Amino acid sequence: MIGGVSVQYASAQRMTGQLTVLVVDDEAPIRRVIRHALSPAALFGDDAGDTAVRVVEAATARDGIDMAAAEQPALIILDLGLPDRPGIDVCREVRRWSAAPIIVLSARHQDTEKAALLDAGADDYVTKPFSTVEFVARARAQLRRARVASPTTPVTVAFGPWTVDLQRRRVERDGHALKLTPTEFALLRALVSHPRQTLTHRQLFTAVWGSAEGDAQQYLRVYVGQLRRKLEVDPVRPQFIHTEAGVGYRFEVDEPTAS
Repeated sequence: MIGGVSVQYASAQRMTGQLTVLVVDDEAPIRRVIRHALSPAALFGDDAGDTAVRVVEAATARDGIDMAAAEQPALIILDLGLPDRPGIDVCREVRRWSAAPIIVLSARHQDTEKAALLDAGADDYVTKPFSTVEFVARARAQLRRARVASPTTPVTVAFGPWTVDLQRRRVERDGHALKLTPTEFALLRALVSHPRQTLTHRQLFTAVWGSAEGDAQQYLRVYVGQLRRKLEVDPVRPQFIHTEAGVGYRFEVDEPTAS
């Protein structure tokens, strides 16, 4: 129980549910090789349990940043040679709001470039062409380190009549699913993951949209309004999503208050 919110966690020793990997590469054959290589057995061996590995793909820097924010992957595979922006820009942007391990792929071999990528927040660097055996070993090592650093990962969050399954991206009430857009779910996830903490407009905007540019207050005003209409008994006097005037929003279970 955290701040009046019931939270269930997955074990750090044995994986269950679904693990998402984001591959950002403009070469479809490379994405296909990675997708086929990253099986639960290859990544976790006997600890795979009931884990399913879901690989989502992006071919541009912009799509990669958007999907990193929306999907919140456990691991990011990032190519440097993207058509719209350098991969190092994606690395810097994602690292501002995500702790997910980032493995960079590149055909370039200069030590100075490798150092720049690591300084920008990458966790490992694999040069093309690469051995799939070595690549999977590096991916496995990064996931293992992430699990040690964060031994418990929220699986479900329950508040009021609602249950949020963060892995299945599903919100239910009395067994009936609530339809949310990907953006609405990303915003709800950010809020329920930090109960009774005030998150600033910029923190939420970056977590959901993966960008530090834009009118954060206006975007959030629209989407918080949509979430309140779907989750709150009285959206005008919300019980769960509270406004901190001029600062941001706070999620908690409390008596309804004006906002």
